[in-house]
Amino acid sequence: MIQRLIRKIFGRRASTVPRIIPVSQHGIHREQIHPCALKITRTLRAEGFAAFVVGGAVRDLLLKKTPKDFDIATNATPDQIQALFRRARSIGRRFQIVHVYCGADTIEVTTFRASQDSAGETPEDEGLRQTAADGLILRDNVFGTQMEDAARRDFTVNALYYDPHDETVWDYHEGVADAQKRVLRMIGDPKTRFREDPVRMLRAARFSAKLDFHIDVATRAPIAELAPMLKRIPSARLYDEMMKLLLSGHAERGVHQLRAEGLHHGILPILDTVLDDPIHKPFIHAVLHDTDLRVREGRSASPAFMLAGLLWFAFRNALEGLPDNATMYDIMDETLERQRKQLAFPRRLDGTIKEIWALQPRFEQRNGARPFRLLDHPRWRAGYDFLLLRGHGADATAAELADWWDRFEAADDSTRNAMLLPTTGERRTRRRRNRGPKRSTHDTTEGGQPS
Repeated sequence: MIQRLIRKIFGRRASTVPRIIPVSQHGIHREQIHPCALKITRTLRAEGFAAFVVGGAVRDLLLKKTPKDFDIATNATPDQIQALFRRARSIGRRFQIVHVYCGADTIEVTTFRASQDSAGETPEDEGLRQTAADGLILRDNVFGTQMEDAARRDFTVNALYYDPHDETVWDYHEGVADAQKRVLRMIGDPKTRFREDPVRMLRAARFSAKLDFHIDVATRAPIAELAPMLKRIPSARLYDEMMKLLLSGHAERGVHQLRAEGLHHGILPILDTVLDDPIHKPFIHAVLHDTDLRVREGRSASPAFMLAGLLWFAFRNALEGLPDNATMYDIMDETLERQRKQLAFPRRLDGTIKEIWALQPRFEQRNGARPFRLLDHPRWRAGYDFLLLRGHGADATAAELADWWDRFEAADDSTRNAMLLPTTGERRTRRRRNRGPKRSTHDTTEGGQPS
């Protein structure tokens, strides 16, 4: 009873106290925090609750990077949070979270969660936490203290709490020191923590690539053994995590890190084929590099375009053995469905992927009115960008075609007609409407690599 009370008051480990670091040492100022996040923390604090900016935002600011999201952790319950904000709603069953909306922005607010060893203290707690026999957490909405919440987070650099009120950073697990050493270290026993949530293994690969951190030896040790547990994770959740890696701006390194840890087998086993083949490898690297460049330059990148690239050779190989009674689109459907069993990407992406693939043979048709019609195709830019990346690989034919189409698009009508290849019939001359100034090579229509 006494130990239970101590844990309730002081957290999972009574000896654990945070190192409270002043702004003079960490350099993060409240002006760097998203205005909506500041408003939420002030509102919670005014009502008597603790409120901290937490996780990746603090880590990124500490590393002099621009955060993508600003999450908040508080001791207010989801019901109390919703009562304070008019535009707020609770989401999630496995982990209950409150989204607070400020205009077009969304801030994620979570309640401090209890540590794992506090499970079963009351009948109510038992109903809020469910764990499978192998350690996988199925549901966890037992609330606790800030100390317990820090112990529950995955890596030390993600367990940092920033108080905008006095501009201090609360560090329970030497996360600031690990950030300075550029090391990714799991909080607690890595094997147990990966069993609780196998997606943490993918996050280790992603953060290592994104932050240019090395994974701590003890953290990395159980990954090879536990990698098969990813099969227990819903494929839709795996897709979300993979898109974070592929669209992080560090996809090239992330894919290699994923493969180095053996984590790709249940998600993208095709990496073994495309990264080992001298013909496939240059193209895949071109796709990953192009996407990384777009993200780093602040331009958007398309999941459909990325998937079209990763699955291109799987489709081409299946197409070479096309049965007499099957069409090219049948092969496309089979390729996408086969991959979807492992990575549940949305079906709404199928149309764009198939259009990009279907446009590739049309670039070889350079006679008659066909080139003019192709320039008017709504996916012209996405298809051309894909052809260009094929040319950057080991496909000499694609490189020659990309050069011809680049010149054709920039030419006037008379030059275009002179560029057309001979046809068996009389050549048709067609004037094409003015499409306006030529866009940069990698800017595309919606659904390709959008600008």
